[in-house]
Amino acid sequence: MTYLPDAPKGIYFEDIEVGRKMVTRGRTITEADLVNFAALTGDFNPMHTDAEYMKHSPFGQRIAHGMLTLSYAVGQAYQLGFMERTIIAFRSLEMKFSAPVFIGDTLHVELVVREKKEARRMGGGWVTLDVKIINQEGKTVQSGEWVVMLALRENSEG
Repeated sequence: MTYLPDAPKGIYFEDIEVGRKMVTRGRTITEADLVNFAALTGDFNPMHTDAEYMKHSPFGQRIAHGMLTLSYAVGQAYQLGFMERTIIAFRSLEMKFSAPVFIGDTLHVELVVREKKEARRMGGGWVTLDVKIINQEGKTVQSGEWVVMLALRENSEG
């Protein structure tokens, strides 16, 4: 891969502030999302793939895979740009799935920097993010924390 010195860069560990809040744009969940995620993962649970079966469930309709929702949230967070070429690792996550996500729901992600811990020997620092995935009605469908490592500015090229 060619190094592009003028390519956009994210936020370095030293520059991210505890308390900083970041909000993604929305993304609407489609039937194609459920079908493709089921095919990709092999998770063909009828709660995600069988409309007739789910008509008679407490939800009344198919629900999105929890991991699909979480996967999209990671992508939405990445699109904010703060991790662009400064992320070293995604260390851990802990999420609670609180409400169903249906086809047609539009989700956005809210991230708040809760804690920072330098890891100089690894060339970066751990950043703990409080995460909420929120639907179009303002309901939190998933919440928890992610821990990522961002690069130290002094270890970067340029």
